Amino acid sequence: MTILITGGAGFIGGHTVLALIDRGEIPIVLDDLSTGNRAAVPSGVPFFAGDIGDTELVLRLIQNHRIDAIVHFAAKIVVPESVADPLNYYLNNTVKTHTLLQAAVRGNVKHFVFSSTAAVYGNPSSTPVSETADPAPLSPYGRSKLMSEYMLVDASAAYDLRYVTLRYFNVAGADPARRLGQSTPGATHLIKVALETALRRRSYMNIYGSDYPTPDGTCVRDYVHVSDLARSHLAALDHLRDGGESRTLNCGYGRGYSVRQVVDAVRRVAGVDFEIRQAPRRAGDPASIVANSDELMKLGWEPELNDLPTMIEHALEWEKKLTAVT
Repeated sequence: MTILITGGAGFIGGHTVLALIDRGEIPIVLDDLSTGNRAAVPSGVPFFAGDIGDTELVLRLIQNHRIDAIVHFAAKIVVPESVADPLNYYLNNTVKTHTLLQAAVRGNVKHFVFSSTAAVYGNPSSTPVSETADPAPLSPYGRSKLMSEYMLVDASAAYDLRYVTLRYFNVAGADPARRLGQSTPGATHLIKVALETALRRRSYMNIYGSDYPTPDGTCVRDYVHVSDLARSHLAALDHLRDGGESRTLNCGYGRGYSVRQVVDAVRRVAGVDFEIRQAPRRAGDPASIVANSDELMKLGWEPELNDLPTMIEHALEWEKKLTAVT
């Protein structure tokens, strides 16, 4: 059977397409290319340019390709942007997920894997945070994802549809074989921004906030390699195909690094110093959030690239490849 990957021309979706191909699965990609890159989709993988909010298009894909599972990545993901333009985030992340779920139910799709976020937790009262913590998102981005999670819970209870929701922590790195990496222009991922600065594509980079209640005053995050994250979706699909119940699961490594620690690590790996400027806090940023991913590991997920310098090295190799191409 075939797996529909929404947002499969993007960073995480594209790596998941590679992981599926590597183990002999058959993915097809639906992406509107608003942030995705057509070149990220490997040759031979069917690609359709379109909107997940187009019910009839999604239904045609489900029927024509005999789709039995959907892995849903398509979304807007920039926290400060969501604060400035919340209605656009609710449209893209919540309303269109509702439309996609309607098509899935009408098309008799049995399995659904949803790309969610640690932003649903806000500032958790304890860390590492487990899935039993009460959600308290600080941004429209986090709330838009949490609303979609609630829809999945209710849809699963009412229809013949089971799901796994994966709450990602901070995603980094690139495909170790340099087939793919973060290519979105103007991306806000910390490691990508730091590497662009190290490679002199930016004259400096900002650190947003230095007065958080953390050891060095900067935000602390749990960084997970994108290829490990991609494999978590395979574990989720296997769980559902084996008859497993619907689940909501964290995906991270359980270790946090501050912004300053990450910047220092980028300097060491790249062998380059670069200018840092201090900027005010950004709206919607929690101080510290680290994952407890024990439940995901029980599904068979085994991280293979749990090392910050390795993540940075893989991302650096991709950035160098981008520079060579341009």
